[in-house]
Amino acid sequence: MKEESSQQRRFSSCTVVSPVLFPPRIDGRKLVRNASFGGYNELSPSLPGLFSESKLYNGSEKDSSASSKLTKKESLKVQKKNYREEKKRATKELLSTITDPSVIVMADWLKIRGTLKSWTKLWCVLKPGVLLIYKTQKNGQWVGTVLLNACEIIERPSKKDGFCFKLFHPLEQSIWAVKGPKGEAVGSITQPLPSSYLIIRATSESDGRCWMDALELALKCSSLLKRTMIREGKEHDLSISSESTHDQDMYSDKSDKENDQEHDESDNEVMGKSEESDTDTSERQDDSYIEPEPIEPLKETTYTEQSHEELGEAGEASQTETVSEENKSLIWTLLKQVRPGMDLSRVVLPTFILEPRSFLDKLSDYYYHADFLSEAALEENPYFRLRKVVKWYLSGFYKKPKGLKKPYNPILGETFRCLWIHPRTNSKTFYIAEQVSHHPPISAFYVSNRKDGFCLSGSILAKSKFYGNSLSAILEGEARLTFLNRGEDYVMTMPYAHCKGILYGTMTLELGGIVNITCQKTGYSAILEFKLKPFLGSSDCVNQISGKLKLGKEVLATLEGHWDSEVFINDKKTDNSEVFWNPTPDIKQWRLIRHTVKFEEQGDFESEKLWQRVTRAINAKDQTEATQEKYVLEEAQRQAARDRKTKSEEWTCKLFELDPLTGEWHYKFADTRPWDPLNDMIQFEKDGVIQTKVKHRTPMVCNKNMTRSVRHINIFKRFIYFKDFYLFIYS
Repeated sequence: MKEESSQQRRFSSCTVVSPVLFPPRIDGRKLVRNASFGGYNELSPSLPGLFSESKLYNGSEKDSSASSKLTKKESLKVQKKNYREEKKRATKELLSTITDPSVIVMADWLKIRGTLKSWTKLWCVLKPGVLLIYKTQKNGQWVGTVLLNACEIIERPSKKDGFCFKLFHPLEQSIWAVKGPKGEAVGSITQPLPSSYLIIRATSESDGRCWMDALELALKCSSLLKRTMIREGKEHDLSISSESTHDQDMYSDKSDKENDQEHDESDNEVMGKSEESDTDTSERQDDSYIEPEPIEPLKETTYTEQSHEELGEAGEASQTETVSEENKSLIWTLLKQVRPGMDLSRVVLPTFILEPRSFLDKLSDYYYHADFLSEAALEENPYFRLRKVVKWYLSGFYKKPKGLKKPYNPILGETFRCLWIHPRTNSKTFYIAEQVSHHPPISAFYVSNRKDGFCLSGSILAKSKFYGNSLSAILEGEARLTFLNRGEDYVMTMPYAHCKGILYGTMTLELGGIVNITCQKTGYSAILEFKLKPFLGSSDCVNQISGKLKLGKEVLATLEGHWDSEVFINDKKTDNSEVFWNPTPDIKQWRLIRHTVKFEEQGDFESEKLWQRVTRAINAKDQTEATQEKYVLEEAQRQAARDRKTKSEEWTCKLFELDPLTGEWHYKFADTRPWDPLNDMIQFEKDGVIQTKVKHRTPMVCNKNMTRSVRHINIFKRFIYFKDFYLFIYS
């Protein structure tokens, strides 16, 4: 007890005591760390300082009874034999990790500073527990291997461009391995590298912080995972030459090697006695082994290129509607049903003002220029990233039908799917939408392009208000754009549509209201105001827009122009003005081409198939037939609602689910992991589920909040595939 008290007094001033260096005590018995399973084994009171054989084999009762029959000398021989096997296993496991090309956390070119304070560009390969440094990208000309478990990681201030960080040993001991991955004794000739630290520079802050997170993750992987034995017949065996090269390194000192040779014969005598326990151990290892599932052939939805689409011209002419005498009587009949301020969501509208497509389809107009988002995801400067996001946002408005038209109100459970192909990046942007509620009418949507690094989700509650000679269609809700590699969310709202001239004058459709686009993480934001035409305004006052780009409260630039034609940006610092956005014929020609689901593969509740008869009648200008077919769909919806009410059943959405805490609708199959080029092969969609074909099967990681920093995104969303197992670290 005196000795223990003195030990406690000796470390009483320590703030943190490592459980590895100072094992805990339970009931006066000391525990030692089990290197294989990251836990502690109890030291037997009768054999202080030695492992009991039962604990060495994970507490098996069979092993315990067998051990009790052995003499003390024989028990020691068994323990030494297992001690040597454990060392060999750990060596083989580490060697397998280093030599296996599929076990890589991260790899890239980095600049490394030597003792001469000059920088050298080297190829760095990060694996669990080690950082391998080469002169060439093909892992040739090994320079050195950093042992991460001996290192601390810290950001380092620097006057130069890029992001600088430092790996160092707190006690100024060597951080380098003595030998290379292939048994090299001397690294490739380069400038002298310091022994107790390493200064590294990445090209950008985002890359540098990503490397810091990956280094921390690689260090955690080497100490937290449950290692599995390399099993003959189920794993790629190490070559004989590789084993023989490293046999001499399996001994930590000369005495270990001498003891191994001295006890070779006696170990053979007890081999039979320990055979049963060996079998028991291997069975337990089989249970912990996760066999990678075979990759099934790719089954995806067939998409066809959109054959025809209608684009309205810029200006007021394409947003006006001349009502015939026949249709005026329909409007008067409609107006008798409503009162000023009344919500029109339950009012049946005449078909002559309907655009022959669903509202779910119309919401996809924003993604014909999704390549702007691909560019924004690569932009390092947060201000220019915001500019690209605003430019993309404005690109979604010029696609408008000719005249005053309103899309169909979606039926409950209606879905719509489409995609755009990006020729520059060879990627696809997928769009999935579903009508998740009918009263009130709520449309939920999800957009994903993991390869280009962005996704977008949101829900829209459509409301309408009648004011006598005008009415407004108000779109409540917000969309959340996320850049997967940065952990940035851009939350944005939508303008409202205003129709005037219902009773007298010319019927005209305009956009109005204030839109906010905000990134909480960077502090940048944009405010856009869509202006209605003044009562005495000229044609030049139609479709006007103004806006501000801000950092906090500081205005960096202003926007002025027309949302369906030219928009100019004026930089406040330089006072320079330039064209920010203009949907010229060339821009429209080179925009992305939309592909829709092949008609034969569509379900009965997909927009195109669901509304096909109404659409056919409207295109044929047969208003009577269109009204009748529309009535059939709406009546079927009402009857289905009555049946559910009778049976006390709740409607269950197919693709989206409601978060009861936030009240937001989320896509059930959202995958918000950053794209991993080493594992992810292609993104595709089947039956409304957006998926990724991977080299090694892994579960999806979805973060519904999606407001974490770069460090959290890389630690909690990234994954690592190992040959024998999968390891995920969650918050």
